[in-house]
Amino acid sequence: MGKAKPSVSKKLKRGLDFKKIKRKVGRRLPPPKNSTDTSIKSKAIILPEQSVATEKAGLPVNNKGLTLRELLQQTSHHNAKIRRAALAGIRDLVSKHPSEFKLHKLALIEKLRERICDNDKVVRETLYQILKTVIFPSLKEDVPGPIISLLMAYVFNAMTHIAVDIRLMAFKFFELIVLNYPSSFTIYTDQVLDNYTDILRNYQIYLQDKSNLRNALGGLVHCLSLLVSKSGEDDLNEPNINDKRCLYSYTSEASCDDAVISSAFKRFQDLVPALVSCFQESSSLIRSMSAIDTQSFDCLLCTLRCINLAVSLFVDKMNKFDARPVHLTSLPEGGPDGMLILLKKLWETFPIGQMHHSTAKDDERCFVLNIKIIETFLHLFPWINNSSFPVEKFLGFIKSSLLGEVVSSSSSNKALLEKHLCSILPFIPGLISRATCGWSTSLLKAFTVAFKDCRIDSQFSLLYLGAIKEMMLPTTSRSMLLTNHPEMFGFQIDWLHELPRILCCVGDKHANISKAILKLLLSIGQSCILNSPLALEYDHLQLLLTGFYSRSIDDDIILGPFIKLPVDCQELAIWCLYYFSSISIDLLESLALCCLNPALDVLIVVRIVEVLYSAYRAGHVYISHMIGFLFTLIARYKVHPDWFGTELKDGNFSSREAFKFLTGYVSSCLSLMGDNSLVLKLLYKNLFNEILQKPSLDNTHGMLQMIITLDIRPSILSGDSVVTLSKWLAGYITDAASYIPQEVEVDVQCDRFRIFKYYSRPCIILLYRNDKLLFNVLELFASALRDDNFSVQSLSGFNFPQELSTKIHAVSSILILMHNEEKFRRSLSPSKDVIKKIVQNISNLQVTTKFSMTHEEKHKLQIIYDRLNTKF
Repeated sequence: MGKAKPSVSKKLKRGLDFKKIKRKVGRRLPPPKNSTDTSIKSKAIILPEQSVATEKAGLPVNNKGLTLRELLQQTSHHNAKIRRAALAGIRDLVSKHPSEFKLHKLALIEKLRERICDNDKVVRETLYQILKTVIFPSLKEDVPGPIISLLMAYVFNAMTHIAVDIRLMAFKFFELIVLNYPSSFTIYTDQVLDNYTDILRNYQIYLQDKSNLRNALGGLVHCLSLLVSKSGEDDLNEPNINDKRCLYSYTSEASCDDAVISSAFKRFQDLVPALVSCFQESSSLIRSMSAIDTQSFDCLLCTLRCINLAVSLFVDKMNKFDARPVHLTSLPEGGPDGMLILLKKLWETFPIGQMHHSTAKDDERCFVLNIKIIETFLHLFPWINNSSFPVEKFLGFIKSSLLGEVVSSSSSNKALLEKHLCSILPFIPGLISRATCGWSTSLLKAFTVAFKDCRIDSQFSLLYLGAIKEMMLPTTSRSMLLTNHPEMFGFQIDWLHELPRILCCVGDKHANISKAILKLLLSIGQSCILNSPLALEYDHLQLLLTGFYSRSIDDDIILGPFIKLPVDCQELAIWCLYYFSSISIDLLESLALCCLNPALDVLIVVRIVEVLYSAYRAGHVYISHMIGFLFTLIARYKVHPDWFGTELKDGNFSSREAFKFLTGYVSSCLSLMGDNSLVLKLLYKNLFNEILQKPSLDNTHGMLQMIITLDIRPSILSGDSVVTLSKWLAGYITDAASYIPQEVEVDVQCDRFRIFKYYSRPCIILLYRNDKLLFNVLELFASALRDDNFSVQSLSGFNFPQELSTKIHAVSSILILMHNEEKFRRSLSPSKDVIKKIVQNISNLQVTTKFSMTHEEKHKLQIIYDRLNTKF
């Protein structure tokens, strides 16, 4: 039997160490009873003005609220989009706040230059635009030395970058720097040319990025152009350099430039072959193309321009070798033959044009490339050996180009022809002088046809004029060879006859072309040998030039372009007059009509008189023609009739002042022309014809001034001439007396009385010198004051009032003016009887019944009578 189980009640009661607590899932456990509370309770601390917006207060920001410092920091961000946005923000901020750029320009450029080598193309382009449109225009007034140094360090780093696009873009940055600061190329010439040579040696690699390659080659064109222009400046400054070399403290800037050119020239031995090889490879590729794309054409054209500039610099250095001391320059290695060897491959590519299915556009582009090849070899034409370089295709292409046979005759193609032939025309005289007789004649014919067909208003015509000048004037050894050409004279006549036609057509519309033509005509006139065939042809130009000054058709005066040309052109046209061996009457009439126009400045009129007078002294103008011309100027010159109005012309001369100045100069010329009596006889022939035209007071005054300048004597005038002249003088002086106020007791210092004295002065002098004239004039006055006569009529353009009181007042004023002249008073003695007759006639008029007079008029008449009776 088993043991019985104990009951529960009988279990032993023991103590419990841990009490098990049941926890519900999801509830947070309470902290232990022995845990330490580490929580901190505090109030918020509020500090004033601690926001970011408050920190930017007063600082310039862009449209997104960023300061310049923040934007510069973002330009180095790893994200290309943020770098682009930062550059755009900098452009916006600097444009709105230029002062911010001036304060931080060095720091700004120092940070921005890092983006020259940026891997993102858009970032580089944005930087380029910022430099071009914002930074460089703002730096014009500052010294660019430190800034250029900061930029060039990164530009050269980019030129050697492993990435092709960065490397090509570096040359675009460099070109921008050179465009704004040309001296930067002088400083870094060697490094730049070395980098260009390195690009050209790997030309095929860079053809993948043709747009940037074209920019790089364009930069090389600009740099080489700077070297060529510096070489030209050295030629102009050569005399000054020699003068200054004696000063111990003087350092020749031209020598420095020459050293730069010489250093650059040493690198041409690598640069030119690389350029030629690139062009040869590219030209062979385009022959297999169906069409020449624009980027390929631009690269080829830039390559040829670089070659052309390098050759031009080489030739200039060759020319200087003989002209300058050895210690200033040295002969280029290899000489002309060496350069021709470098260009042999380029010669082999000419002419470019063998393309499959070529279009008109392709033909035009090939024409442009061929023109540039020709230009290159024209520089070296004096050293070309026909055996090594056959020139037949070369000369044939030039002839066809001049005649326009290479391109079609459309207006656009003709403009293209003119544009690119500009570079060839300056070489035409040298080409013709060295070509064989057959080729030179063909080229002369082609040149003449092209010159006549050229648009006269085109700037291209200036190059034709320059070539014509060199072929007509034997001033150089090249021109001397041309003068021996058997057919040259015929071509010279054709060119000479074209010049006046072009001059009249162009006129003042293109003053630079007119100036060039006038310079050429002047040079031809100066160089012509007296009585030579060319001098005779030059004289024949007078008839063609009359329309250039002015002409008269059915009494209508048609002014030529001369009157509207600038003063310097007018001076040239006037100088040409001197070199006509015999100036025709037609040309003098044309000049006179031009001079009488009020629009022509009086100084130009005087200049014409001066040159014509010099031509007269040289025997180129007949004395009768010269006197007739001078007299016409004074007799027909238009003078403003108002003495008291505003008469100023351009603030310099009034009409009357100009006429007085011209009259004085003409009178002095007449006094120096020879025997005064002979000159007066010729002058009086013109005078008596002019009297019938009733000239104005001013013109009559001028003609009288001419007469008294020649010191008239009574023996010169015949009886009929004295009578005619007396009537004219009597009418003139009475017209002049119309300016005297009607008051009897007038102040002799008043303006109107001074005008009367101005007009009457030459007449009184003439009467003082000739008693016979004086007697006849007084007789006319006495006859005019008879109560049954009215003989003294106005002979001038002014209508002299014929009222009795006015006539009496005028005659009495004239007599009193004569009497007040002490020298003239003695001349009045032989004519006392006539004067008494005048006084008596005035007395008779007081009691006459033929005229009705008021008491006031009779009183004035009595006062006049008393004054005259007292003096005479």
